[in-house]
Amino acid sequence: MAMHEPNWDLYRTFLAVLEHGSLSAAARVLGLTQPTVGRHIDELQEQLGIVLFTRSQSGLVPTDTAIGLRPHAEALRSTAKALQRAASAERGAVQGTVRITAAEVVGIEILPPILTGIRNSFPDLEFELVLSNRVENLLRRDADIAVRMVAPNQDSLIAQKTGTVEIGFYATTRYLAQSGWADRHDKIDWSELVKLDLIGFDTKTADIRSIIERNQHLGNVEFDMRVDSNTAQLAMMRAGFGVALCQSHLAARSGDCVRLIPEFSVGLDTWITMHEGLRDTLRCRMVFDALVRGMKSYVRGGLKGLSVPPVGSLGD
Repeated sequence: MAMHEPNWDLYRTFLAVLEHGSLSAAARVLGLTQPTVGRHIDELQEQLGIVLFTRSQSGLVPTDTAIGLRPHAEALRSTAKALQRAASAERGAVQGTVRITAAEVVGIEILPPILTGIRNSFPDLEFELVLSNRVENLLRRDADIAVRMVAPNQDSLIAQKTGTVEIGFYATTRYLAQSGWADRHDKIDWSELVKLDLIGFDTKTADIRSIIERNQHLGNVEFDMRVDSNTAQLAMMRAGFGVALCQSHLAARSGDCVRLIPEFSVGLDTWITMHEGLRDTLRCRMVFDALVRGMKSYVRGGLKGLSVPPVGSLGD
């Protein structure tokens, strides 16, 4: 007997239950009733001929089979969203939805004026902004365009390097005053720096390990505040908690930040990438161009007055 082909709604419900851990939580996210969610799971299990969840005192527990199906269901979700974005625009018109992924600190601190400039020029455009330090798979169409501090390593991508962002150690003047370094912060060296309140990462990702390999001093640093969010690190530094690694332009925006150990510098290349299959999609091409110019403007001069009119051709 041939197996019925489950529709997308069943897989969407399956993903929601996987991600949120219960029928009730999935129902709230999807805007459905709990019985409807339960019925979807029963239908999917029946049509596939497998068990996806078992019940325990702590709630629903996914089976090994369900865990194995998750990446395929996520790929279906990405494809469905890509279809919706493609269908949202008319050929030859700068309108519809563009999905952009960027690191958290870039999306919060840098992109707002750039995206505002694009929106002002093309009011029929809509944006989906995914803030994540995870490199989204553009080949799988998890996003249309990515803004990243790492060179792309996938084929079939259009990639434009927009410059190199400088990162150094910064602290606020009030923190330095409280720490007794107000008038002599230029005397702080590595031996003194490690005695201060340091803000840094909790998890050594591949990018962080690469930075440490180029700057051996960092390998011996013990942080007093450990958090993997660059935005949280920046906020803690601005609040006067201590010393943090920070993009120089973002530190300048804070006004009262001081550079410590100026001879120490880390350069992060910035890239705008897009799947080559979107080259002829006008809305994506125009947004790609505007992001390239916007990030180049940021690298050159920081955030002051940053606003980019999205005109020009791909890769300018």
